[in-house]
Amino acid sequence: MRSVVYDRHGDPSDVLRLDTSGRPRSPEQGEVTVRVLKRPVHFGDLVQLKGQMNPDKPSTPGSPGVEGMGVVEAVGPRPPGVEPGTVEPGTRVAFFPVSGAWSEYVTIPAALVVPVPDHVSDATAALLLINPLTTLMLLRDVEDALRGDANGVVVQTAAGSSVGKLVTAAVVERGLRLVNLVRSASGAVSLGTRFAGVPTVSTSDDDWHEQVHAATGGKGARVVLDALGGSHTPRLAELLADGGTLVLYGGLNAGPQPTPLESLNLIGRELTIRGASITRWMTRAPAERAEDVAAAVELGVTAPELFEVAAEYDLADYAEAIRHLHRPGRTGAILLTSPAA
Repeated sequence: MRSVVYDRHGDPSDVLRLDTSGRPRSPEQGEVTVRVLKRPVHFGDLVQLKGQMNPDKPSTPGSPGVEGMGVVEAVGPRPPGVEPGTVEPGTRVAFFPVSGAWSEYVTIPAALVVPVPDHVSDATAALLLINPLTTLMLLRDVEDALRGDANGVVVQTAAGSSVGKLVTAAVVERGLRLVNLVRSASGAVSLGTRFAGVPTVSTSDDDWHEQVHAATGGKGARVVLDALGGSHTPRLAELLADGGTLVLYGGLNAGPQPTPLESLNLIGRELTIRGASITRWMTRAPAERAEDVAAAVELGVTAPELFEVAAEYDLADYAEAIRHLHRPGRTGAILLTSPAA
């Protein structure tokens, strides 16, 4: 079987390699083996690969990726008297969180796989969990920060990303006020056309800060959702009304030097900063997680256009896929694929 692997943390171009020597492990009780057909390349995969998420954790060999879709190849032995379940060999499934998704086979707990409805495409199924679950988590943060203020404005960065589009669709559906930020003028036109009525501002404009302030009616935002972090954070904090909340997630631009909290005037303006991570979602009660997963699957059924794919690459072409992920103006996710047979 083919796997993209690494033996140490570092830049993907330096540490990743294609390995063909591995074999899938046979599933034990409560496990299944999935033949992975498609898996997305997330920025978070690369951040983790570089060791930025846990810089003090020693490097260990592994394979990137935590999400994907495929077909169940084998099911572990059942305890005596237990009837067959819904996940049997041949079942098409999505999975998360599963380490090593950039492999052609994964053997994982059966509780982490989700059967995919027949009319949901493989590409949509590969994107079915992380981004929708992240969106649900961010929406809870927004509702908590707004404290019932239906007129409060939400500003989000990276609005043209997959999560950004899901957030936009959900916020519009809830009737909340939103201002979207993107990096380029062309991106602003494209996103503004797709979500007519939602102000979209390009941070490449010299007066982008003034445009956002005007879009909030001069009162500032109640919430800023920032997927970038880094040196941009102080300017985003300036967009908040006093008492507002800055929600940091993704950390796409976060560098080795963090933003000093003192520069944000947290005390004088009574600002709140909170982090959001998909890892936190795993701490929710099982019934709550099941409800979120059902909502994610329903979204894939009813709104597949929100699961946009920019390109697909064979697993062996992982380096080109990573380069495409960083391509300016990219719209949609990048998938790594394996043959169906």
